[in-house]
Amino acid sequence: MKLKILTITISAVLMLVGCTKQTEPEAAEVDYKAQFEESDRKIGEFLDQLDNPNTPQEIKVKILCHDYPEVYKTQYMPALIKISPKPYTEEKLLSDLKSATDYYKDAFAIRCNQ
Repeated sequence: MKLKILTITISAVLMLVGCTKQTEPEAAEVDYKAQFEESDRKIGEFLDQLDNPNTPQEIKVKILCHDYPEVYKTQYMPALIKISPKPYTEEKLLSDLKSATDYYKDAFAIRCNQ
């Protein structure tokens, strides 16, 4: 009887541990499509602010020197490369970022302190 109870207890513990181990990777998985959509929305808002003639210069500086590159590099790029790796590379996307920010920096005579 003791052997039967011990066997059942060990089996139950092993089943619980096994189930727990399998669910951990799923919990850590990132929803790259949602991350891409959210970062794309943020970037669109930044560009709308940059294109708005009523946006103060200090806001434009903050967007171009900090916010836009930060969201682009840490959220947009990784998600885009994950969901569509063939046409996009890190080098190509960084080049696109530089082209976009250089355009606006030239247009608004902005220099970032980096």
